Amino acid sequence: MGQNKLKKANKTKKARHQDMRKEYDFSKGVRGKYAKRFAAGTNLVAISPELVELFPDSESVNQALRALYEIAQRRPLVRTLASK
Repeated sequence: MGQNKLKKANKTKKARHQDMRKEYDFSKGVRGKYAKRFAAGTNLVAISPELVELFPDSESVNQALRALYEIAQRRPLVRTLASK
């Protein structure tokens, strides 16, 4: 089973080209042309595995962060001795 995956991964460039349909012509394509634009609108954050149960999807994370932000706005900033 592992050897089969290895053989697929080691296909030559010519063999990969033969797998491509003729109507897909990327000869004038530019690699990464839209990468910066895509990355600018995307913020991915990895949460700890133990938090996945509490926040199973992005909406639950967003709700929690909005609630925390609202609470933080209502409370005055408390400085500790260490931060002075």
